[in-house]
Amino acid sequence: MNIHAPIEANSRLYPYPKGPAVVICLDGCEPAYLDEALAAGLMPNLARIKAAGTDRLAHSVIPSFTNPNNLSIATGQPPRVHGICGNYLIDPETGDEVMMNDVKFLRAPTIFAQFYAQGARVAVVTAKDKLRALLGAGLRFDEDRARCFSSEKSATTTLAEHGLDDAAGWLGRTQPDVYSAELSEFVFAAGVKLLRDWRPDVMYLTTTDFIQHTHAPGTPVANAFYAMVDRYLGELDAAGACLAITADHGMKPKHNATGAPNVIYVQDLLDGWLGAGAARVILPITDPYVVHHGALGSYATLYLPAWAERGRIIDRLAALDGVTLVLDRDAAVHRFDLPGDRIGDIVMISGETMTLGTSADRHDLAALTEPLRSHGGLTEQVVPFILNRPLDLPHAPELRNYDAFFYAATAAAR
Repeated sequence: MNIHAPIEANSRLYPYPKGPAVVICLDGCEPAYLDEALAAGLMPNLARIKAAGTDRLAHSVIPSFTNPNNLSIATGQPPRVHGICGNYLIDPETGDEVMMNDVKFLRAPTIFAQFYAQGARVAVVTAKDKLRALLGAGLRFDEDRARCFSSEKSATTTLAEHGLDDAAGWLGRTQPDVYSAELSEFVFAAGVKLLRDWRPDVMYLTTTDFIQHTHAPGTPVANAFYAMVDRYLGELDAAGACLAITADHGMKPKHNATGAPNVIYVQDLLDGWLGAGAARVILPITDPYVVHHGALGSYATLYLPAWAERGRIIDRLAALDGVTLVLDRDAAVHRFDLPGDRIGDIVMISGETMTLGTSADRHDLAALTEPLRSHGGLTEQVVPFILNRPLDLPHAPELRNYDAFFYAATAAAR
């Protein structure tokens, strides 16, 4: 096969890039973060990239959480195709509540695996290790054509499992704390070194939203974070990469005027309506890193007993203040391209300033040191979509964040 022939991945044809095609997922990057930093003169490289390239807004997938959107970007398809519809689910095979970070839950090959299978050199660097196995599915590390590691576990990487030993030592940095801006900076620094020293054909860099959960757009800490991002964007651009910059989701304030979280405790409501434990509420935002969000987001799935009057429950939930949308399974599958066997009987979405919880006594909010900011719903669906090359692209909602590799590869093939 001609190595420069287009690569097929999940019913899409990706042009083979002539130079590195690099997609950056800025976790939690509400467009206002870029607007504020640009207005403050802190992102001159991004300003230049936008002026010379392509500047759009796109839509993320729903739920607007990390795992579903990263795997959509990595596969070029919505959750209906790749199967990852949250960070957390009830396993249909066992009935257990588990993290959705096991490769067994992935139902489609990644773009990375398809490029690798046709001889390409592929690099994936993620901030949190929860994504690393999913994003690295299908890659092998015995031919020096794949590197896949996280900042979080960078000091313990191995050649056999990640493509290099001791990524932290390789980069000349210490392994960052998981709750830090440095976790994301490590991703960028690694991306620059990989680009300069190893020259991948396809590279994915995906950060963490710790800063976005704790600091609003335009605040000093947020602006300092995006000034750091801008420095690395300049280095990646100067090194000849074709860049596509997008996000997995936005971020909104979810607190009242006193700074207390705005929460609807859905399990408590259902226990009162149907009896204790008759229904189960799953919060797909749940992951091992709950310090900055307390497992509170704007999307929940509900499992009801067979005897429950589903239509009545939907009506009662939809009437609650702060609730945007309540759908049964079939309607949610159709509207949001979700895998029907992994979302329960009802999907519930709250609005811009509201989150959804299980029971009040199941959420430890003591670690929230800043007013709650979170995501998951429709109000966090708009994300940036920026290329450092000019292309005629559609706008949201037609343009999706998971189109990033297609357009990066298209631009890099020219």
